[in-house]
Amino acid sequence: MSIKPGEYFLQGNEACVEASMLAGAKFFAGYPITPSTEIAEGLAAKLPQAGGEFLQMEDEIACISAVIGASWGGAKAMTATSGPGFSLMQEAIGYAAMTETPVVVVNVMRGGPSTGQPTRASQGDIMATKYGSHGDYQVIAFAPANVQEMFDLTVKAFNYAEKYRVPTFVLSDAEIGHMRGLLTVPKEVKIVNRKEKGVRRSDEAYDVPDDLVPPFPTFGKGHKAMVTGITHSGKAAIEPEDPRIHQELVRRLNEKITKNRRDINKWEVIEPDSKTMIVSYGSASFGGREVAAKDDRIGLLRLKTIWPLPVEPIAEAAASCDQMLVCEMNLGQLYWEIKRVVLEAGCSRVEFLSKVGGEPPTPGEVRHKLREMGAI
Repeated sequence: MSIKPGEYFLQGNEACVEASMLAGAKFFAGYPITPSTEIAEGLAAKLPQAGGEFLQMEDEIACISAVIGASWGGAKAMTATSGPGFSLMQEAIGYAAMTETPVVVVNVMRGGPSTGQPTRASQGDIMATKYGSHGDYQVIAFAPANVQEMFDLTVKAFNYAEKYRVPTFVLSDAEIGHMRGLLTVPKEVKIVNRKEKGVRRSDEAYDVPDDLVPPFPTFGKGHKAMVTGITHSGKAAIEPEDPRIHQELVRRLNEKITKNRRDINKWEVIEPDSKTMIVSYGSASFGGREVAAKDDRIGLLRLKTIWPLPVEPIAEAAASCDQMLVCEMNLGQLYWEIKRVVLEAGCSRVEFLSKVGGEPPTPGEVRHKLREMGAI
């Protein structure tokens, strides 16, 4: 039932559905919420035909909990939601990080707080994606900027969730989810499947290899594995009172992602030698991309990976320019993380173009800000 190679004209949410099927998704649990509902509708029709399962749950807490359970049952599992639903998922996202459960969450962002703007775009969930649950943990998050990337990055989300055993996010928004555009499906698409445990010893599920990512113990295949959000040791024992064990566990959960940034981070650069660089992602990059494409005085660094933060490309761009402009559809979330890296790299001027209300910054608004900076 996977999409065949060729060219298609699809909505962003439809491209996400096709990518999920191609990546091997076998389970979806969701609850209808604008502007992500088309993903649930598409998978409700397609998953059962491919031997998968679709469940509409009573709320988003149940959705993410069911997805975690399905993943431990051996299925590639996902859900899709938007702002209020994403808020409800946060405790279970932390549980997925602690239990090293590969799950994919597509967040088609909308304006908040609360019910906010159900049909309009926003980038208000950027920090909630990384810091919404308690404790120290890492996630992987991609930010598509068109229909093609909605497809490509959804496939990557499944691949990286399986490779690193971590909750992985596609941070779309109402603009990307509902736009229609050209999708090219290549003849070959790389798919990463779960690295499962062998069966040599009863406690083998807790062996930690050099890449810090233990192979996955699967229920019903003879593995002794404790699935718990409580601090646990390599001896399959609960050890919440031992500072050393907790430190070793939490550091490993973080380092398996941070030490692999070069593999995970994706980005695009236009006019890399420009003295003024725009840094943006997703829908907020539309205006800056048009400006950079028409004016070689202006460059653009467009982040396709949001978390872990692409420190190296940001620092490299900052080291060779005089000033930077960060564009976001919020009041300043990733801006502060980017500014920290830029200042450490030696670029002393970092400006911010913020826009909320449901519309991306226009090329005219970007040019106006650049004139204020003396860039054009």
